[in-house]
Amino acid sequence: MVKLTFRGGVHPNDCKSFSKEKPIKELFPESELVFPLSQHIGAPAVPIVAKGDLILAGQLIAEAGGFVSANIHSSVSGTVKSIEPRTLATGGKCNSIIIENDGKYKEVNYVTKKLEELSKDEIRQRVKDAGVVGMGGAGFPTNVKLTPKNPEAIEYIIVNGAECEPYLTSDYRRMLEEPEIVVTGLKIVLQLFDKAVGYIAVEDNKPEAIAILEEKVKDEPRISVKVVTTKYPQGGERTLIYATTGRTINSSMLPADVGCIVHNIDTISSIYYAVIEGKPLTKRIVTVTGDGLADPQNFYVYLGMNYRQLLEAAGGKIAEPEKYISGGPMMGFAMYSLDVPVIKGSSSLLVMQNDIVSHIEPSSCIRCGRCVEVCPGRIIPTQLSIMAMHGDTQGFIEADGLECCECGCCSYICPAKRPLTQDIKSMRRTILASKKK
Repeated sequence: MVKLTFRGGVHPNDCKSFSKEKPIKELFPESELVFPLSQHIGAPAVPIVAKGDLILAGQLIAEAGGFVSANIHSSVSGTVKSIEPRTLATGGKCNSIIIENDGKYKEVNYVTKKLEELSKDEIRQRVKDAGVVGMGGAGFPTNVKLTPKNPEAIEYIIVNGAECEPYLTSDYRRMLEEPEIVVTGLKIVLQLFDKAVGYIAVEDNKPEAIAILEEKVKDEPRISVKVVTTKYPQGGERTLIYATTGRTINSSMLPADVGCIVHNIDTISSIYYAVIEGKPLTKRIVTVTGDGLADPQNFYVYLGMNYRQLLEAAGGKIAEPEKYISGGPMMGFAMYSLDVPVIKGSSSLLVMQNDIVSHIEPSSCIRCGRCVEVCPGRIIPTQLSIMAMHGDTQGFIEADGLECCECGCCSYICPAKRPLTQDIKSMRRTILASKKK
């Protein structure tokens, strides 16, 4: 069996043993749920409810605020308490709809459909109505991704089952427990693109998932499982496209420019629920893990729930952790508070008993070149870091600094423990923000 890969990358300890054998458990929320109006790339959603309104689970509470935006639905039944700014996991504030859960979970009536009954436009509309966005973290509205300028040019639909981030196991559990939903979600997307084939890409450290999926697609002529080498960041959009198709994209391109569309496992599953069952995106799987937890788990979580409840449901902390991370340790971000809501892009709560990074002081660059060897973008991180520290915007751009995918490989491998990714990321944000003005 040929295992596909890309140039560069690193091999961190995957630390998936904490939760990989834990089946998905549904976790019901407590009283108050918070629904931020910006859970996606693009314009914030616009509230269509007011204080005092009675709400059903699955009911639309905010409409997309533009073409690149997404609907938001309540995950519970209850009463709108207020619409006010609330803190997000990133530390920023966002206007949010606050709903008091009545604990009854009364739902709207969902309209189910068979795939063969739906036209391409109807499929896209059901995805749009359901508020589906990229759930790997990017949050790009899925209906927009499914509407490229030239649909006839799309040749590959790639489902990202690599899950290369250490600790995370939600996608793995989905592939084990709900493979039919993953495959059907991919079949739905293939219905939109007549010339495309579907690939489900899975790292070779997940043999059980590979075997199950291969069995499920053995009679599907347009779908195959692609085994990719276990290496970080194998699940990155650019690296995954290259590994599975040999095609390359840069920061100024979209996957559609090389005939590809990439969906996360959770996203492709949400497409199934939206199109076939008529259900909006109101839940997702979240891995709650780390050496600071008593009982790491994979939870099926209602959007709007408080992160602190996830911690308590996983047995609570063993002692006072040194760090909480939303997402994985490579591309996630540290949290200063757990009193924030789970949103569409929330993949994991990582509880670190011992934060090794915070105890290391960076030293001078020794010009070893390791950061260059592992960089999947084929740029020179140490050079870009220096340019960023000196505010050399023009030099940074000319040295292809915008091609950085912020994967963190350079910081991980650096023997001097320099914050290369952080420096480059800050400069990229500054440049991209200035271009929008």
